[in-house]
Amino acid sequence: MSETKATKGTAEAAPVIDVPRCLAVLAGRGKEAGLTLTQEQLDQFGIYYEKLIETNAHLNLTALTSPDDVAVKHFIDSLLAYDPQLMKPGATLIDVGTGAGFPGLPLKFYVPELKVTLLDSLEKRLRFLDDVLAATHVKGIRLVHARAEDGGRDPKHRGQYDVAVSRAVAKLSVLAEYCLPFVKRGGYFVALKGSKYEAEIAEAQHALAVLGGKLAAARPVHLPGLDDGRAVVVIRKVKDTPAAYPRKAGLPSKKPL
Repeated sequence: MSETKATKGTAEAAPVIDVPRCLAVLAGRGKEAGLTLTQEQLDQFGIYYEKLIETNAHLNLTALTSPDDVAVKHFIDSLLAYDPQLMKPGATLIDVGTGAGFPGLPLKFYVPELKVTLLDSLEKRLRFLDDVLAATHVKGIRLVHARAEDGGRDPKHRGQYDVAVSRAVAKLSVLAEYCLPFVKRGGYFVALKGSKYEAEIAEAQHALAVLGGKLAAARPVHLPGLDDGRAVVVIRKVKDTPAAYPRKAGLPSKKPL
């Protein structure tokens, strides 16, 4: 791992990469959030941060690039989705619309025994994640190139996971259609949501009923150093999702249930 600084006189300055700062914030703020990280995990997060910033210079992965923001708003935020009752060693977890790997990859670092699948529609993002996995020597994780609507209809993935997670910006009613088809009956869909989570839950009641989900918990969480209101919403899969869902690509977001 290294610290790379911008060079004067270049047409396109290199990004500033401050691994020690990122890891110091991650360890310190992580403790405030109740998270204890081993040195091996910190090393993995350091490699992840470095590759994220390097790759972001030519591939739009994130608007948050400072070491403090990456440590808190990406890494710790992802880890706050951890639930020891749902994400036990050996559990199968799919991160739907993983993007740059959040929250699925941080959760894998935190619980190495999780069997994690990262699904995304953009192959370039999956190549970035493959690079991170190679550099961190992480095993027991697979990358799937597909839209959520297509993956949710694929027999290899439909109803195959103990937990589906998503940190996407879509409303809960839309995310439910993306995620619940992947979950086994009796499993869980976990969504990381912002300050309007209560309104989103109320709006999503019809969608959840149609898709076979039922609200199990809405757990407010606090990101250290911030006061913006967040929650982890947990939906239990109480019955199978009807075969008509998810609808064809693009329709869930255009016409939410």
